Amino acid sequence: NYCVHTRGQGCSYTVSVSVLGLTVYISVFLSLTHFPLSDQEQVARVLERAVLESRVREMEEENRQIRLQLNQLQGTAGQPADGANHTECPRSPTVLKCELIHVACVCAGHNASRDVVTLVKSILFHRKNPLHFHFITDAVANQILSSLFQSWMVPSVQVSFYDADELKSEVSWIPNKHYSGIYGLMKLTLTKALPSDLTKVIVLDTDITFATDIAELWAIFRKFTDKQVIGLVENQSDWYLGNLWKNHKPWPALGRGFNTGVILLYLERLRRIGWEQMWRLTAERELMSMLSTSLADQDIFNAFIKQNPVLVHQLPCFWNVQLSDHTRSEQCYTEVSDLKVIHWNSPKKLRVKNKHVEFFRNLYLTFLEYDGNLLRRELFGCPSHATSESVQLQGALEELDEDDQCYDFRRERITVHRVHLYFLQYEYTPTGDDTDVTLVAQLSMDRLQMLEAICKHWEGPISLALYMSDAEAQQFLRYAQASEVLKNRKNVGYHIVYKEGQFYPVNLVRNVALRNANTPYVFLADVDFLPMYGLYDYLRKSVVQLDMANTKKALVVPAFETLRYRLSFPKSKAELLSMLDMGTLYTFRYHVWTKGHAPTNYAKWRTATTPYKVEWEADFEPYVVVKRDCPEYDQRFVGFGWNKVSHIMELDAQEYDLMVLPNAFMIHMPHAPSFDISKFRSSPGYRYCLQTLKEEFHQDLSRKYGAAALKYLTAQRNI
Repeated sequence: NYCVHTRGQGCSYTVSVSVLGLTVYISVFLSLTHFPLSDQEQVARVLERAVLESRVREMEEENRQIRLQLNQLQGTAGQPADGANHTECPRSPTVLKCELIHVACVCAGHNASRDVVTLVKSILFHRKNPLHFHFITDAVANQILSSLFQSWMVPSVQVSFYDADELKSEVSWIPNKHYSGIYGLMKLTLTKALPSDLTKVIVLDTDITFATDIAELWAIFRKFTDKQVIGLVENQSDWYLGNLWKNHKPWPALGRGFNTGVILLYLERLRRIGWEQMWRLTAERELMSMLSTSLADQDIFNAFIKQNPVLVHQLPCFWNVQLSDHTRSEQCYTEVSDLKVIHWNSPKKLRVKNKHVEFFRNLYLTFLEYDGNLLRRELFGCPSHATSESVQLQGALEELDEDDQCYDFRRERITVHRVHLYFLQYEYTPTGDDTDVTLVAQLSMDRLQMLEAICKHWEGPISLALYMSDAEAQQFLRYAQASEVLKNRKNVGYHIVYKEGQFYPVNLVRNVALRNANTPYVFLADVDFLPMYGLYDYLRKSVVQLDMANTKKALVVPAFETLRYRLSFPKSKAELLSMLDMGTLYTFRYHVWTKGHAPTNYAKWRTATTPYKVEWEADFEPYVVVKRDCPEYDQRFVGFGWNKVSHIMELDAQEYDLMVLPNAFMIHMPHAPSFDISKFRSSPGYRYCLQTLKEEFHQDLSRKYGAAALKYLTAQRNI
């Protein structure tokens, strides 16, 4: 027994595990607050023991599998009978260690792409085997999920995508009343859609949550008889019994029918019996009297099984506990440990009526808000195939010097953050004149209150990158769905960059928003500024007036600020100048960082009626309109300091003309100082590293642009 003394700030407990008959006792300490500095060494030892405990458990699992294999060889492994409510022993049959498990999902649109992430998290949390996900997607889901998995970089996980548009002709002839639309029929096409050498696959709906290792479900394939080709759980509602209301006429089904939210498909056998032709003939026959499907693919699967019952393997019902209203799902479990898979198959989703719905909801919310970074763990004992991205990242990490005073800054630059593009519904129709402008900005949770005001001031498309944790992303989702302003704006692209590391990677987040703008021009802004009313239309006219299509220009929008939280926003330049004279408004940062915007030449702007050119000066960081293919922000700059300055410097190095717009303005709204500016002000080490990064940026600029870039180094030295 180990004991850690922490002045009453936590508690310890002892667990025991048995490995090959040897009992090992390990104490794990749980703290509810930060550890005192003097206890760090003891805590490190406890954490080491926690890691050991995890490894011991893995060893115990290996040992259990070996014993089971020996028992099977000796003929002692029993095979329990099937049954809808029978409690199946998870130890028989088993899956080989490191055996690849295949999972397929049909996913279309923004909402389904968001839902499937929670499903994937629940699978990854419990899994001990390599996984290969097969996604049948539309163009939207393909873009979202391919970007997410590429940036997630989970070891021992492969992902393949298949174009749903190529499969539509296979099922578009089937009338379907289900809310899932044509995509609700596509599971019928999997023998054709998936690779011909893929022998079996687990097929899941996106509204599924796993409460156990998916390998237990995969192992049931070994229990199929020679004739069985499909594994399903009995439907837990009375739908197919035909007694829900007067004249209710469901599709034919065997007994209560089967639910297709969780399917084991033996693809090799299905192809052998001519599945594609068989389900088509079944659908054609039944549609002569039924006219349309009510439950999409499920109706056709059930009609097929009714005619061919020998082909189905009935799974225990805890493999698909169906949480729709008025189901028999409560008969599937007596203990929490009985639960395997939860299926939110009611349109009400989390609002469904069920005696234990609070428990199920909390389980779902756990994975919904779970930090996906924690799932980037190697499988113990299973070698992972290294991708080119992971090899490149590992090489970059090995080049870093951990004794470097600025190691943390350099480490942040190469950190790969998970990115979920288009977190909410997004619709954009390009204008026909190629003058459209997207407002591009980034924010974190503490600036969320600015979104409604920005949407009221800017009616054009917006690309926003939000730096958030998984839990914060869900808070944002609830906020956006409850806002009348935000939920009615479909031309705003919200892109989540998930938190990782100790710094705010501001330029990486900006680049995510910039890359995902869909217009020829972008207005590079900050979220704590409100653009003047009508700025969107004014910028589009300026793009034409200044021949932006054929010249290299950056249009400067003059920045002002107010120190008042309540502001009567000026409706014109004349009104703004009046407020400036009265002291209600100020030129931006005139009292703390004059150099940042002084080159705008506010004195000239007061009387200007036409755009005028200004020259670059050191530390100039205006907000500009440029072509979408402009240089990206330099990602070495994290947190506070030089993140915009370096970008304007590169625009100047590429010979962009800085043109100030005479009738445009934006106003900065007051807010509490960011955490990063506080670190900059209080930490000499932070300021030293920022200066080091500046010097390295200058050197890189000189290598890239030659002698023309020397002026930046000279200007910096003269400050």
